[in-house]
Amino acid sequence: MTHLEPHQPAPSAAGPRGKSDAWLIRQTDITQELAAYLHPDEATPLSEPMRLLARRGGCTSRNDFPMHVTVGALLVRAGTEILLVQHRAYGILLQPGGHLQPSDATLLDAALRELAEETGVDPQQVVPASRAPVYIEYGQVPARPEKGEPEHHHLDFGYAFTTRNADIGQLQESEVTGAGWYPLAEAARPVGHRIQRAAAIPGPAAGGGAR
Repeated sequence: MTHLEPHQPAPSAAGPRGKSDAWLIRQTDITQELAAYLHPDEATPLSEPMRLLARRGGCTSRNDFPMHVTVGALLVRAGTEILLVQHRAYGILLQPGGHLQPSDATLLDAALRELAEETGVDPQQVVPASRAPVYIEYGQVPARPEKGEPEHHHLDFGYAFTTRNADIGQLQESEVTGAGWYPLAEAARPVGHRIQRAAAIPGPAAGGGAR
């Protein structure tokens, strides 16, 4: 079994960039990640974001419409429970996650950043279970006039992480109202198939990995 060490964000080899090049994650990176992921039973639901990605225009900023990319983090602890947050805007239990930032070097980096920001989990105690997404979902998001956002779609890339004993720290209260560890079977009810996919990936080998 290949053992993955605690994730270190990828360094950028890029030099100075103009305003249009400010984002480290490129649209071609997103297209390649999506194309590599595609499962036969998900090709049809993901055909529309593939079409939108082929068009000129951005999809990394939350101000990119009609679609932009988001990330989710599925953190499984000790192979038995998963970390979920009570999302402030949606009022439901979800995996931690959110929008990309210009400084994110990869989608995996973005997911780990969102996990740490929203839940206060120490990223040094977290190991990526895989460097490939365990789910990609394309979903409609209602308009939020208070943020100047019309109805649009999210292309959400979810990554699985594991830990032995990391715990919740300071919450990002502007985004979440609570966080907790939920047994995998219980968490599958509100969050669905994402849980099964995250739990199916083996955790850190004994004697190494996340603390």
